[in-house]
Amino acid sequence: MPTFQCTVCSAPFDVPLTTLEKYPGWSPKYCRTHSPKKKAKKPSYRQRSQSSSKGSAEENLTTAQVLERYTDGPTSGVFTDGSSIPNPGPGGWGAVWVEDGDVRERRHGFEDATTNNRMELLALIEAYRLLPEDAAVTVYTDSRLCVDTITQWAPKWEAKGWTKKGGEIKNLERVKELLGLYRAHPNCRLEWIAAHSGNRWNEYADSLSTAWKRSEV
Repeated sequence: MPTFQCTVCSAPFDVPLTTLEKYPGWSPKYCRTHSPKKKAKKPSYRQRSQSSSKGSAEENLTTAQVLERYTDGPTSGVFTDGSSIPNPGPGGWGAVWVEDGDVRERRHGFEDATTNNRMELLALIEAYRLLPEDAAVTVYTDSRLCVDTITQWAPKWEAKGWTKKGGEIKNLERVKELLGLYRAHPNCRLEWIAAHSGNRWNEYADSLSTAWKRSEV
């Protein structure tokens, strides 16, 4: 097998003769580590979900400032958000029920030692608690992890005695509680919404979740 020397690290590397025959005149210059065509490592599901759920840096706006700044997005539904700063660390959650642009009810809270995912789950738990069981509204979260957990994975874990392949189920008690509330509201759709994309009521829920950092909600 022909051997070449990497022009970056000077390490020798081999290239199969069959490969060289496919590209006449080609002289390999890079080892596998330094190849410019090497694909970046694919982020884990948790990294993708955290990135999509949190978006850009937190603005820490008051709810009044949110209403002044943002106008886009759905005008009805229950919007939720939760986070900890840092993660893990102190954090908060928020939920707001809106009908045709008018706030029907809102809730928010704080824990001094928590995680992003625990706060996202608690925000959804509180959202379903404020709804009557015959409600027919969409419940929004910017956590794909929460949506997939409740709509796909939790029922399978339950069927297996609340076990899963590969280790423990994190935040199990909150997952169980949220699954029960989700099932108790069969007409309420759980849906993902993009974070920090100008969706007025998602930004409002975000503001509620960070209210503990401000003197004004």
